[in-house]
Amino acid sequence: MFAVVLVLHLMIVCVLIGVVLLQRSEGGALGGLGGGGGGGLGGLMTGRGAANVLTRTTAILAAAFFVTSIALSALSGAAQKSRSLLDTMPESTGGAAAPAPVAPLPENAGTSAPTPANPSAPLPQ
Repeated sequence: MFAVVLVLHLMIVCVLIGVVLLQRSEGGALGGLGGGGGGGLGGLMTGRGAANVLTRTTAILAAAFFVTSIALSALSGAAQKSRSLLDTMPESTGGAAAPAPVAPLPENAGTSAPTPANPSAPLPQ
């Protein structure tokens, strides 16, 4: 189901980009695609009729974009299980993890102390 909604969402996005690019610029600085009339639609429709159709199409595609975005979000959230950190801990120690041993500080803690040859070896008690 997620894949179907995702493909539909991507198709809506591509068509929405195309419809927005077909619209005539209102600012005048950027110009339209054809430099006049209906923004590259040829003489098929008048400028006003094409603007109304493109505006309605943009609004419908934008609404479909929002609906599919919300659907994808809901499907994504439903697919993931809420897991707690406590649920992922091993229960071999009775539910509580044993604290790691802390090495005692050397007498010369402020200076660089030599490191042991085998750091994984147990510390002397």
